[in-house]
Amino acid sequence: MSSITIPCENPGQVSDGFHTFDELYEHRTMLFFALMRAHPERAWRSLRHADGSRFEDYFICGINLSSGPVTYHCPVRYWTLLDGLGIETLERAPEWDGHTSRDVVERLRAWVVDPAPHDESEAVSRFLNAEA
Repeated sequence: MSSITIPCENPGQVSDGFHTFDELYEHRTMLFFALMRAHPERAWRSLRHADGSRFEDYFICGINLSSGPVTYHCPVRYWTLLDGLGIETLERAPEWDGHTSRDVVERLRAWVVDPAPHDESEAVSRFLNAEA
């Protein structure tokens, strides 16, 4: 797939006629947070990468799906949105497995189609907690 790069003053304001890049990134962030909230036992966040480095003004968050981990860098201004949701805060993120943007899409698609294999103890725990 070829790409075209066009220099501009504010790339976040580039639009396809419907949404700007800034809007689309915010949508992606909120949708990912919704997925994390729905599955806090699979989710985590950290201010630092596995090697201790960090990107200023960003944190890394992830979710461990049966199809593989999915991670994103998100603006630190959204950090507190994940407070109190049962999402683990790590001193350092897990080691990156080298996944690409394409891998993320494939992992999400595979998990949507078939979220199994399920950890039976996790399913039993959810069932018991729902009845409590």
